[in-house]
Amino acid sequence: MTGSRLKLSVLGALLAFSGTAALAQPVRVQLPETPNLGEPVRDVQVPDSRGTFSFMLDNDLFAGTDKNYTSGFQFDWRSPSYDPPRWVSAVTGRLSLIFPEGGTPRWGVSFGQNIFTPEDTSRRNPDPRDRPYAGWLFGTLSLASYTATSYGSLELQAGIVGPGALGEQFQNGVHRLRNFDLAEGWSHQLKDEFGLNVMLARQWRWNYETGIEGLQYGFVPSLNASLGNVYTYASAGMMARIGSNLNADFGPPRTRPAQSGSAFFQPEGSGFGWYVFAGVEGRAIARNIFLDGNTWRDGPHVTREPLVADLTVGFAVMYRRARLTASYVARTQEFTTQGGGSQYGSLAVAFRF
Repeated sequence: MTGSRLKLSVLGALLAFSGTAALAQPVRVQLPETPNLGEPVRDVQVPDSRGTFSFMLDNDLFAGTDKNYTSGFQFDWRSPSYDPPRWVSAVTGRLSLIFPEGGTPRWGVSFGQNIFTPEDTSRRNPDPRDRPYAGWLFGTLSLASYTATSYGSLELQAGIVGPGALGEQFQNGVHRLRNFDLAEGWSHQLKDEFGLNVMLARQWRWNYETGIEGLQYGFVPSLNASLGNVYTYASAGMMARIGSNLNADFGPPRTRPAQSGSAFFQPEGSGFGWYVFAGVEGRAIARNIFLDGNTWRDGPHVTREPLVADLTVGFAVMYRRARLTASYVARTQEFTTQGGGSQYGSLAVAFRF
C-alpha cells in the first residue's frame, strides 16, 4: 500500500469513527426558561431529613367576637420523611384507599385544646337555647403519605370533654391576665367524657405556572371524614392558591373539623415562598358533642344543623426553615337557635429541625 493510499484509509477510518461517536451522543433539548401559561409545575419528591414543629392559635377575638368556638391551641410535630420507621412504611404502603401509591411517609403527634362558649357569657345560668360551655383537651397520632400531586392522612385522636379539659381554667385565667370580664356559666358545662375520633383525609395538589417568572397558581381539593363520639361527619372542600413555591405544602394547617393542609412543609430552591389562598368546605354532620351534648349522660344541648359550610381566606410566608400562616374563617349557622354564623381567626408558626 502506498503512502497516499494509507493516508486515505486512516482518514476514512477516523471519519467513520467520528460519525459513529456523534450518533452515540445524547440529544439535548433546550427547554424554554420561562414556562408557558398553564404548564403544570413539576415536583420531585426529595427525602427530607428535617422534621417540622408547629404551633397554632385560634381565637374569635381575631375576628372581633367572643362566642361559639372561642379559642384553641395546637402543638404539632411531623417527622422527617428520610428513612421512616418500618411500621410507618408498612401501614401507609398497605392502605391504598387512604394513602397514595408510592407516597413518601411521615408520622406525627399533636396536642391541643378547644374551648366553646355561648354568646352571652355574663349569665350564671346560660340560655338553654344557646351553645353549651365545653372544653376539649386532646392528643393525636397521625400517619401521612404524599406524592407530588396527592396527600393522604389517618389520625387517631383521643382526649377528654368536660371539666377535665380545663376550659374554664384556661379561658378565665387568660381573661384575668388581660382584665377581661369572666365567663360566668362554666358550672353548666358538658360533663366529663372520654372522646375518641378516627379521622381520614385525602387531598390533591394541582399547581400551574402563570407565565410570570416565579408566580404560580393552584388548587387543593379535599375529602375528609371523622368517626367518633366527639365528631362524626363527612366533608368536601376546595382551596385556591396563588404565589410561589406552592409545592412546599398542601395548604395551611387548621383545627379540625375545618379543612386542614399539611403540618409539615418542605420548600425548594432558596427556601423562600409565599401564597394567598381562599377556600370553601361543606360538612354533613351526624355527631357534634359540643352541640348534641354528652353521649351517655343528660346535660345541656341544642338542636344541631346537619349541614355546615366554612369560607376561609388567608396567606402563608415561608423562608428557609420557618413558615407563618394566618387565616380568617366564616362559618355558617351550626344550630337552629343560633343567631347567625360565626367567625374566628388563626395564626400558625412552624419550624423545620
